[in-house]
Amino acid sequence: MEWQEDGIVLAASLFGESELIVTLATASHGRHRGLVRGGASSRQRGTWQPGNLVRARWVGRLPDQLGHYTGELIEAWAAPAFEDADALALLAAACAVADGALPEHEAHPKALIGLARLLARLPQGLALLPDYVRFEIALLAELGYGLDLSSCAATGRNDQLAYVSPRTGRAVSLSAGEPWKDRLFALPPFLLDAAAPVVAAAPVPHADILAGLAITGHFLEQHAFGIHHRPLPAARTRLLDRIALAASIAPAATETG
Repeated sequence: MEWQEDGIVLAASLFGESELIVTLATASHGRHRGLVRGGASSRQRGTWQPGNLVRARWVGRLPDQLGHYTGELIEAWAAPAFEDADALALLAAACAVADGALPEHEAHPKALIGLARLLARLPQGLALLPDYVRFEIALLAELGYGLDLSSCAATGRNDQLAYVSPRTGRAVSLSAGEPWKDRLFALPPFLLDAAAPVVAAAPVPHADILAGLAITGHFLEQHAFGIHHRPLPAARTRLLDRIALAASIAPAATETG
């Protein structure tokens, strides 16, 4: 059996002295692994960096076999990240979350498109964080666990939405959620329209980013990672640590300025 398709490299691990086991996200074949002979060589290793878009050919005897990849680089989206620690943290988190959440050999083309759009804009660094949160929300929706932030779960109204239920993933208004606010997630304003692009003129506070990631992290852990008894990826935790550090520095910089 064989197929050829464009895919995003989600992970690449050394196998033996010079081979790589590579995981790709493809539109038709989903998350799919394969062995790359000589993938760790100086000639090939740049192609198989996580975050890159490649045109891959997979060959195997049976669909469930590991099989072998050959391929060529289409977009070196990983390259800018090696010069920017923030971009590298975003790339690592996005690829690790997609790798852990997407089922093997199950097509989820919308998730692939969302990841590609995110990786193509990595040079924006931490300015891309609102769209990273939206990427995780879209990934949850693609997996069948979409959040409903359109109206209040208790009243049906769409004004003063302030919380998210950790049980249902639905929004809750300020008045309806007040008695139980300690049990609810705070809903950051930038997520009230999860499909909207980032507005460069209005930067999103780091505290709101962390609030958004707390929501998506809860549902990813519950529906994508926890059911397989796996924790959320360490790369995602490292991204949160960078954001928390940036949030702690920002007020101090404002005061001294």
